Amino acid sequence: MRISVIGTGYVGLVSGACFAEIGHDCVCVDVDASKVERINRGIAPIHENGLDALLAKHVGKRLVATSDLRRAVIDSEITFIAVGTPFDGQLIDLTFVREAARQIGVALRDKDQYHVVVVKSTVVPGTTDDVVRPTLEEASGKTAGVGFGVGMNPEFLTEGVAIDDFMQPDRVVLGGMDARSIEAQRRVYAPFAQTPQLETNNKTAEMIKYVSNSVLATLISFSNEMGNLCSALGGVDVADVMRGVHAARYFTSTLENGRRVKAPITSFLWAGCGYGGSCLPKDTKALSAHGAAHGHPMPLLDAVIQTNVQQPARMIGLLERNFPSLENLRVTVLGLAFKEDTDDMRESPAIPIVQQLVERGARVVAYDPIARETARAVLPKEIRFADNLASALADCDAVLLITRWDEFKQVPDLLARRAPAPLFIDGRRFIEPQRLPRYAGIGR
Repeated sequence: MRISVIGTGYVGLVSGACFAEIGHDCVCVDVDASKVERINRGIAPIHENGLDALLAKHVGKRLVATSDLRRAVIDSEITFIAVGTPFDGQLIDLTFVREAARQIGVALRDKDQYHVVVVKSTVVPGTTDDVVRPTLEEASGKTAGVGFGVGMNPEFLTEGVAIDDFMQPDRVVLGGMDARSIEAQRRVYAPFAQTPQLETNNKTAEMIKYVSNSVLATLISFSNEMGNLCSALGGVDVADVMRGVHAARYFTSTLENGRRVKAPITSFLWAGCGYGGSCLPKDTKALSAHGAAHGHPMPLLDAVIQTNVQQPARMIGLLERNFPSLENLRVTVLGLAFKEDTDDMRESPAIPIVQQLVERGARVVAYDPIARETARAVLPKEIRFADNLASALADCDAVLLITRWDEFKQVPDLLARRAPAPLFIDGRRFIEPQRLPRYAGIGR
């Protein structure tokens, strides 16, 4: 099929590249001319494992980027809206969604063929039918269901492994205003015929995305609340507790060969310094606000959010337990991105942690294998960025691990020759405690 994708962020560009990989011809549209130029040279403007390889394989063949939205819509059979929907504390900002819909509608005025417009951006239930559809109708002068179709196809991509998530989906949700809108999406996802597919209305498709992310956030905050209790009780390590929980048949399966395999969901049942990123913080807050606006407060989800807001401060608390003052304390922060395998700093726990360290007078050195440049834009100017792990650890009183980069498994060996040994505070329970002479960790 001929596909156009509006927006070249993590969702839009990954989707476009993967559409090309499964055999479609795809045009990615962005207002940022520099991003368009980079993509057309085969250079990804974001860090995502495997994306550069897909661009190198398909750019100029099945994949092209442009700033000409009108031509992209006219030349395609189906358009996916994949623009940002930031949250302002009360409502998600639909400015980019509305503008994309308006421009698509204008383009549809000059198109005789039936066209399907699919929202891929994460939007609260009702947005596709109550905002996008009427905007398209007004701008195009056509009637939905007659001149064009409207659908909602949520994404379930995890940054860092988004290519794998797209190419090996666990489900495909096809929302549509009618059978014709869903059928167009079926054709897009025909290569995934063996994947479970759920066909539903647009509002349900929107809700599935929010509930999916809210479940994951709830598991993380639940684990952190249990970890905080373990810490308060003493003599209990939340890592041991969670290993015991994971061993239940609900979370671990025994294969025919006798090998026991943990379900992927157990990675969210693990204590740490809080979740971040572009999805979980925004989506939980947006869903809670949406519920309240409809007369249905969501106390459980509100508690999940509040637990997460407070969690980064636990790292500072562990530091203060071991040092009489943070003034001039030499602190190394390992990991700045909200998770490994990405350079995304949005809502990263590292941000409030580093800010609090600086406010208390600590001398902060930070290191992240990928996110140094994106981190510079959001972290205090007083901190120093190290070029490599060894230099980051060279001269410090304490080390705070924030992100689970594989490279950080080298930390025990790099600190083995240090005397006196710095205090190591594990914000992800990533390193076994016995491997370090001075170890403190969340939930321990």
